[in-house]
Amino acid sequence: MAVADTEVLAPTRTGRTTGGWQAVAAHWLIKYRRVWLGTAITSFLSPLLYLAGMGFGLGLLVDRGAGGIGGVPYVVFIAPGVLAATTLQVAAGETTFSVVGSIKWTPIYQGMLATPLKVRDVVVGHLAYVLVRVTLAAVVFFAVAALFGTVRSPWGVVAVGVATLGGMAFASCCYAYSASLTNDQGLVLMFRFVVMPMSLFSGTFFPIEQLPGWLQPVAWATPLWHTVDACRALVLGTATVGGVLGHVAYLALWLVGGYLMAVRVLRRRMVV
Repeated sequence: MAVADTEVLAPTRTGRTTGGWQAVAAHWLIKYRRVWLGTAITSFLSPLLYLAGMGFGLGLLVDRGAGGIGGVPYVVFIAPGVLAATTLQVAAGETTFSVVGSIKWTPIYQGMLATPLKVRDVVVGHLAYVLVRVTLAAVVFFAVAALFGTVRSPWGVVAVGVATLGGMAFASCCYAYSASLTNDQGLVLMFRFVVMPMSLFSGTFFPIEQLPGWLQPVAWATPLWHTVDACRALVLGTATVGGVLGHVAYLALWLVGGYLMAVRVLRRRMVV
C-alpha cells in the first residue's frame, strides 16, 4: 500500500518532471499500443455487426410489418442506440478487470502510489485513457453509421459528444465499484446483471414504452437511457435544447459523483 498522498511532481523516464495524471494516462496508452488490434474487434467490429444484423436484417421484418419505429426505418432507430451502448461497453471494459488487476494481480497502483503520484492522479489518469478509448469508439462508429445513411440531421455530430459523456459517466461509477472489490466475481455479476440488462432495456433496440409500466422508471434512471434518448433526438433532428441539456446535466451528475466516489474508494483501499 502507498504511504503518501502528497502534492509532488512525478519524474518521467526521460528525467523530466511533469504532472502526475498525464504520466498515468501515458502509461495506459503505452500499454494499449500492444493490444489495440484485439480490442478493435470488440470496440469497432462488434457494434457494426450489431448494426448490420439487427438494423438491416431484423430491420427488414420490422419495416415491412410495422413501417419502422416512430415513422423511421429500424436501422435508423437503433443506430444512435448502438452508438450509446458501444461507449458504455467500452467504458465498462476499461474500468473493471484492469482496475481490479492493477490492485491485486499486477500491483501497478501500488507501484504508482509508491512514487509522488497521488490517488486522484491515478484515477484521473486512468479515466483520461478511458476517455480516449470511448471517444475513438464513438467517432469510428458514428462515421460508419453516417455512411450507412442513418444520420438524418447535421446536429447528429453532437451525438458523438453526448455518447462519450454517457460512457464516461458509467466509467467513473464502474471504476469506484471495481476499486472496492477484492476479487473478480463481482465483475462477472455486474456484466451479467447490470451491463447486459441495461443495454437491452434502456431503449437501445426498442422504445422503453414497450416495457411493463413498473420497469419504465428503472430505465429512465439509467445513464444509458439518457444517452440513447439524447443521441436519437440529435441524429433524427428532433432534439430540443432543453431536452438535450437535461440529459447532459443528468449524465454530468453521474460522472462527477462517480469520480468523487472512485477517489474516495481507492484512497481508502490503497493509502495507509
